[in-house]
Amino acid sequence: MRMGEFSRRTGVSQRSLRYYEEQGLLRPTRRPSGYREYEEPDVVTVRGIRMLLAAGLNTAVIAELLPCMVDEGRILEPACSSMLPDLHRERTRIDEAAAALLAARDRLDALIELTAESGVTDEEACAGAAAGDAKRRDHLGMSGPR
Repeated sequence: MRMGEFSRRTGVSQRSLRYYEEQGLLRPTRRPSGYREYEEPDVVTVRGIRMLLAAGLNTAVIAELLPCMVDEGRILEPACSSMLPDLHRERTRIDEAAAALLAARDRLDALIELTAESGVTDEEACAGAAAGDAKRRDHLGMSGPR
């Protein structure tokens, strides 16, 4: 099937399909005219790629893991335990990223709380900040707003 039909069938944009091909994740055959030709196994491959992307893996890691996956019906499944170190590494990376996001949210919550508790009106805060900026510019010998 050609790219348009394949895109509709998999629910993946043609742009993403071309990207998967550039990354070596998908290898459609080419017609003499240059058009890509996709086969039924490519549908399962794309579903596997989407599943791994949804699990937070990037395409470089997916390229490493995809050869270790087999078609067991509707989706690709792991075929060998040699994938485990890579999967554990990616889980650790995701845990660290989640922890960093939670810490950022906590800092933002603290800032929100301090701002709400300050009792300073917007006009007072803006006037004070503008005056402080002007003093800093004068001190540094800079004129006008930057």
